[in-house]
Amino acid sequence: MIKVLFICHGNICRSTMAEYVMKDLVEKSNLAEEFYIDSAATSREEIGNPVHHGTRQKLKEKGIFCGDHRARQVTKKEYEEYDYILGMDSWNMKNMIKIFGNDPDDKIHKLLDFSSSPRDIADPWYTGNFEITYNDVYEGCQELLNYILGKGQVTRD
Repeated sequence: MIKVLFICHGNICRSTMAEYVMKDLVEKSNLAEEFYIDSAATSREEIGNPVHHGTRQKLKEKGIFCGDHRARQVTKKEYEEYDYILGMDSWNMKNMIKIFGNDPDDKIHKLLDFSSSPRDIADPWYTGNFEITYNDVYEGCQELLNYILGKGQVTRD
């Protein structure tokens, strides 16, 4: 089973969007049994809060199920539990290294590092633009899935 953890600052916008987009992509690829997908925050600011209404609305518009996720903070021990740990921007990456200590197994990446145009994913909490964030998240998740499939870690039926 491939374990994927998406991380952003508060775990209510970008990382939860990525969690549900990736779950939708693997479900549509008949690979849901091959993956465990979750999300978390680097900060404690939103702990216990639900998915941001803007993220929930954007996922609904795209026909993607959005569950009852509650914001939580990532823990150091989760480094050992996941195969891919994906931050949304450079600031998340710095905070993830502070939490995990280092990345000896090369598990930590920005989500869009898997795309042909690596870049940060803007935080819609500040921009208010959930469409741009969704497009970037979708691109990153699709390219991550392609990368995993290309490595032969899972195969489509």
